[in-house]
Amino acid sequence: MLQPPLYRSRFFWGVNDPDGFDKGLDGLVSAARVKQGWFMSDNMIAFGRNLGFLDDAPFRKAWETHAKTQSERGIVWRSHVVVWAARRALRLEGDFIECGCYKGTTARIMADVVDLTDRQLYLYDLFEHDASMVHHAMPEHGPDLFEFVKARFPEPNTHVIRGFVPESFEQGVPDRIAFAHIDMNNAPAEIAALNAIEDRLVPGAMIVLDDFGAIPYRRQHVAETAWFGERGRFVLELPTSQGLVIW
Repeated sequence: MLQPPLYRSRFFWGVNDPDGFDKGLDGLVSAARVKQGWFMSDNMIAFGRNLGFLDDAPFRKAWETHAKTQSERGIVWRSHVVVWAARRALRLEGDFIECGCYKGTTARIMADVVDLTDRQLYLYDLFEHDASMVHHAMPEHGPDLFEFVKARFPEPNTHVIRGFVPESFEQGVPDRIAFAHIDMNNAPAEIAALNAIEDRLVPGAMIVLDDFGAIPYRRQHVAETAWFGERGRFVLELPTSQGLVIW
C-alpha cells in the first residue's frame, strides 16, 4: 500500500464519555498536519506511522477471519506482536505455550499464520470465574468456554488444558519452550508460571507479557520487572502495553 492506512476503533478502556472521546480524536486528526498513518485503538494514539503490520497479508487474513468482537479487533497491534514473536521462535528448538488463552482468538490467529506442524502448542486457562479469584471476569467466562476453545483447535498437536496455572502444568507442559505468551491478569499467577517454566525456556525464547505496560495491571509490571531483573534480563515495554523479553 503506497499510503499508510488509518486504523481507528472505539476500543479504549477507562473512558467515561465515548462519544466525547471520539470527537476528541476527530479534533486531533483535524489539528495535525500529518493525515496518514494514524492508529487509534487499545489506549494508543499514534500518527505518522507506516503501520506495516496491516499490510502483512497472512496476518491480515487470519485476523479478519477470527477477530470478531470490538476488543478482539481493537487489539490488532498486540495480536501482530504475538505473531512476530512466534515467527521468530520458529528459529529455535522448542514448543509454544499460552497461559491465559481465554477464547483462543490470539492463539488461533497465531496458529493460522505460523506453521506449527512440527511443534506442540499448549493453551492454559480456567475458562470460568468466581468472585474468589484474584483475576477479574471476562464476558465469555462460563461452563461452555472450555469446549468452545477445544473445538476451535482441532489440530492434534494443540493441547487445551483447564485449571489453575501452574498446577495445571501437571496435565502437560513442554520440556523445551521457545515461545510463551502470558496473559492471566494476575501477578501471583504470572510469577508462578514464570518460576515453573524458567528451566524449560530455551536460549533466545520469546516471552510476551500481555499487560505489562497497562496501569490497571501495575502489580504485574512491578513483579515481572523484579523477576527478570534478578536474572539479569530486562523487559521491553511496548506502546501496545505488552512486555517483550528475549530469553
